[in-house]
Amino acid sequence: MKAYLGIDVGSVSTNIVIYGEDGSIINGLYLRTRGRPIEAIQKGLQEAAENLPSDITIAGVGTTGSGRYLAGVMVGADVIKNEITAHAVAASSAVPDVQTVLEIGGQDSKIIIIRDGVVTDFAMNTVCAAGTGSFLDQQAARLNIPITRFGELALKATATVRIAGRCTVFAESDMIHKQQMGHTLPDIINGLCEALVRNYLNNVGKGKEILPPVVFQGGVAANVGIRAAFERALHMPVVVPEHHKIMGAIGAAQLAAEELKNNGRSTRFKGFQIAGLAYRTSSFDCDGCPNNCEIAEIYEGDRVIGRWGARCPRWDVI
Repeated sequence: MKAYLGIDVGSVSTNIVIYGEDGSIINGLYLRTRGRPIEAIQKGLQEAAENLPSDITIAGVGTTGSGRYLAGVMVGADVIKNEITAHAVAASSAVPDVQTVLEIGGQDSKIIIIRDGVVTDFAMNTVCAAGTGSFLDQQAARLNIPITRFGELALKATATVRIAGRCTVFAESDMIHKQQMGHTLPDIINGLCEALVRNYLNNVGKGKEILPPVVFQGGVAANVGIRAAFERALHMPVVVPEHHKIMGAIGAAQLAAEELKNNGRSTRFKGFQIAGLAYRTSSFDCDGCPNNCEIAEIYEGDRVIGRWGARCPRWDVI
């Protein structure tokens, strides 16, 4: 059976999916990037290869996320797409009539407005970490609570505690103040979930027409407390897909499948053996014009296989 490889490289997680041509998820991996995307990609590909059934052939590869160009030149991607497109495609396949996609990742958050299967509007917040997964991880560690129990505790709240959620620093100091006032831990955690949702809707969702069905994806979608807070704020049900953590990678694989089926060409995928090759990156400033572009490049062994960051084709690798 043919299958398609999807890779989503983000600041916090690197997700890899093997998507069957019948629409099945043959394998899905969620790995921590830990500031080393090349190592995360290679580790993920190695794990994917080890668990790949012998009758599966990779017919195409798509990459997305903030590290999509890096991943694309490493693996020989057929499609390199932005996160908005990948998440919209995956959400539409999970919930065909979806009209709003809420996505909260480790370092950023986004909202995607879809009408009649077409993205009509979107917004992203990449400036502040308040309201993202890394902020929740930080607060869970400070409270000595496993992040997996965060949402469960929020649902046990019995009183409303308002936490200032516009800034990570203010939110943390406000939480400490509420603890000193004697509020219970579930009430404080629920207040934090509501603050995150309030911050999201007032910033990323500001001015957007949020209509049902609403799909919530990204790593933070696993937090039932955040989901419940969204449902209270929006006064409508929020759907969390089964594979919410890896929806970007699923979308990338689906886009690769569509591209290759439409064009009828064979894949550029280099094979899983790249997991054992030596890669390194570097960068330099181009002084060819007043733009002074910072050019990033990646080496496979001693050979440059890709460059990006230029506003002109001067440094393109053929």
